[in-house]
Order: sequence, then structure tokens, then C-alpha cells
Amino acid sequence: MNITGTIDRPLTHDPKKQAPMKPSTSEPAGSPIPDFTTTGANASRQNRTREMHLMPEALARAHMHDRLHQAEQDRRAMRLAVARRMQRRAERASMRARRALAMAVMQ
Repeated sequence: MNITGTIDRPLTHDPKKQAPMKPSTSEPAGSPIPDFTTTGANASRQNRTREMHLMPEALARAHMHDRLHQAEQDRRAMRLAVARRMQRRAERASMRARRALAMAVMQ
């Protein structure tokens, strides 16, 4: 028994395996019927799965970018702290030298 299926209950839900629609006889022969192809849908579906497969890589890349940015900020902050510490040390040494010079001049 060979049952082909109906519109409400198709034999298969895969559009590629369904029989192509036949033009209706009620429409005039010259009426413009747009060509309906599923290549755009398949391409977007394929692209979406590719994007979903690449999501962990993109997430890891963004995470590494953030970590590198944070490490660079930490290095800048450390250099600034070291520079300020050295500047304070140099100012103290300068004050000691001035005091020593003043004491030498006074005697």
C-alpha cells in the first residue's frame, strides 16, 4: 500500500524529500510566481551551527583579551608605584644632601 501523504499530514517533514509543488491551473500562465528556494535558509542554518561551534573559541579569545588588558593595566600601576617610591627616595636623599651642605657651611 503506497500512501503519498496529504497537506495536513505529509509523508516527511524534510522539504528536500517532499514532492515539488505543481503550478495551479487557476492562475494565468503568465503570472509572476516567485521562485522559492531553501538555499538561503540552509545557508543561514549552516552558518548558525558554524557560529555556535565557534562560540567557545570566541569566548576564550575575548577572555584572553580581557586578561591581557588587565595584566597591562596592572603592569602600568606597578610601574607608577615604583616611580613614585623612587621619587620619594630621591627627594629624601636631596633633603639629606641639603642639610649636610647647610651644616658644613654653618661650621
